[in-house]
Amino acid sequence: MVTRAHHSPMPPLNAYVSSLGGSPIRTLLSLAQDPDIISFGGGAPASEAFDVEGIGKSYQRVLEEHGPRALQYSSTEGEPELRRAVAERMTLNGLATDADDVLITSGSQQGLGLIGQVVLDPDSIVLTENPTFVSALQAFALSRAQFRPVDTDSGGLVPEALEAAILQYAPRAVYLIPTFQNPTGVTMPESRRREVADVLARYNVWLIEDDPYSELRYDDWTMTPISADPRLTHKSLYLGTLSKVLAPGLRIGWVRGPQEALETLATTKQGTSLQTSTIDQLAAVDWLDHNDLDAKLVPIRAEYRRRRDAMVEGLDSVLPAGYTLNTPMGGMFLWATLPEPFDASESVMDAVKAGVVYIPGMQFYVADPKPSTLRLSFVSNSVDVIAEGLKRLRTVFE
Repeated sequence: MVTRAHHSPMPPLNAYVSSLGGSPIRTLLSLAQDPDIISFGGGAPASEAFDVEGIGKSYQRVLEEHGPRALQYSSTEGEPELRRAVAERMTLNGLATDADDVLITSGSQQGLGLIGQVVLDPDSIVLTENPTFVSALQAFALSRAQFRPVDTDSGGLVPEALEAAILQYAPRAVYLIPTFQNPTGVTMPESRRREVADVLARYNVWLIEDDPYSELRYDDWTMTPISADPRLTHKSLYLGTLSKVLAPGLRIGWVRGPQEALETLATTKQGTSLQTSTIDQLAAVDWLDHNDLDAKLVPIRAEYRRRRDAMVEGLDSVLPAGYTLNTPMGGMFLWATLPEPFDASESVMDAVKAGVVYIPGMQFYVADPKPSTLRLSFVSNSVDVIAEGLKRLRTVFE
């Protein structure tokens, strides 16, 4: 047993960062680690969908063919082969990109953190959808940014409201998740993307476009990123990741943006993590070289769609009469609104006691939180487990 001396108090920590506190969502997800609890909480892909064998072969090949290089330090910007592969993938998906336009990051969350450090000054205003991705708010809050909501509807951000907010607040950046948004699942249609691009083109403001989910579409269509508009080339920072389509444990993400901004992002990355794992990058490239990602995604998309449909159908006998539900065309999340006077925040611990967990919607708002909302993830559990989880959840809202 280690004994600890108590001679004096601990030296102080950064007062601002300490004041931010932890994430209530993380606390709920820690409860979900209990194997007896069915979690509809996290945004994790299905573990059984991971190509464990194929990824293992890639690591083996990389070590056999490039062992010393794979185990050595590498460039902050990322391995050239991976930057090229990412650029080719984005170009195929409608966002014309060269390798030099890409900075590899350790997951897109690191990209959000770097963007917060590089783009935002203390008290810089960031306009966001409301609700929005909590971890982005955490990343930007470390730079002491201030957040202002922009009105949204069933098609996402309202362009007229965006322009009004830009004129009112003079923001440094606009943060958007246009495709299968987290937490609502909403997708912005093509016509509105053009209208949003029209607004952004008129003002000196950064677009931070977060796109972790667009490969998980359940119909045969694609949406063009807002960042593809050539008028935004010099003021768009686009984030992507392999976490949702290959494996989150690889920690491979990227930022696509103007090269001058990427240089500053790289300098900032040097001061925090130096580089993204060399062997992980090379293994990802090897896997992409030896596998057809689109073909691999076909059965995964089909299974996720089945799970979505099972949860949507099952919720009709679980949630109280008068609820509304957004059924997404892809991604990972359902967003429900309960009728008054139900409060999803008050009910969540009852759900945990019943052996199931969801995320109360209030956690995702930057202003005017709605206690009647909740987010449910449908991808992590099989159809049978979803049915059992909904059976448990039914007791909470009876």
